[in-house]
Amino acid sequence: MTAEERQRAIVTAARRAGSVEVSRLARDLGVARETVRRDLRVLEAHGLLRRTHGGAYPVESAGFETTLALRATRHVPEKRRIAAAAAELTGEAETVFIDEGFTPQLIAESLPRDRALTVVTASLAVATTLTPRDNVTVLLLGGRVRAATMATVDHWTAKMLAGFVIDLGFIGANGISREHGLTTPDPAVAEVKRQAVLASRRRVFAGIHTKFGAASFCRFADVPDFDAIVTSTSLGTAEAHRYSLQGPQIIRV
Repeated sequence: MTAEERQRAIVTAARRAGSVEVSRLARDLGVARETVRRDLRVLEAHGLLRRTHGGAYPVESAGFETTLALRATRHVPEKRRIAAAAAELTGEAETVFIDEGFTPQLIAESLPRDRALTVVTASLAVATTLTPRDNVTVLLLGGRVRAATMATVDHWTAKMLAGFVIDLGFIGANGISREHGLTTPDPAVAEVKRQAVLASRRRVFAGIHTKFGAASFCRFADVPDFDAIVTSTSLGTAEAHRYSLQGPQIIRV
């Protein structure tokens, strides 16, 4: 197996499983761990993977995006902590936008139950979660449904959002960086997120530590656009401080 074939196999495995480990790759590919580490460095330089301690995970791009089902299996305890902390920021908001994605779905589950709320969302999963609740009125944005995320996109969705003034928006992203802002692989999704940012008086980004420093294909917002960023303590204190210098309150749980 050539280096190119080996690296292609590593990317395929990472995209299929959501992450890869150096030790297992070395065993499966029949090479030394240092060879795998060198391959991971090359793949990271090409923007295909991001290395972690002992492994790597795939970078989402215009040609690759993880499904909602896969996201629901990764870093779940961390995502639940983040979602609960984000939901506490609802405050006195009466109208709330909840983005597509698994962490936003968990935010929906954590919303206050002691008062009336109107929730605007493009996510079928969020709508399904909240519709049975007596205290929540759900407005589901119309449009083309993307199979990967079970959420609506395109001009119908953006046009509906443009007609609202929303108290609080919970916004997700595939990547967030101080240099490139908040990004997502699909231009149609980016347009919906951009409109949600514009429509919301307050904006909260909630996401796990692996999203930080990553940049995907389409930029839809800048870090200073957000009032708060909620993540886990896996994001280092120094890096969190660098984001706070751009304006948002950083909450690590």
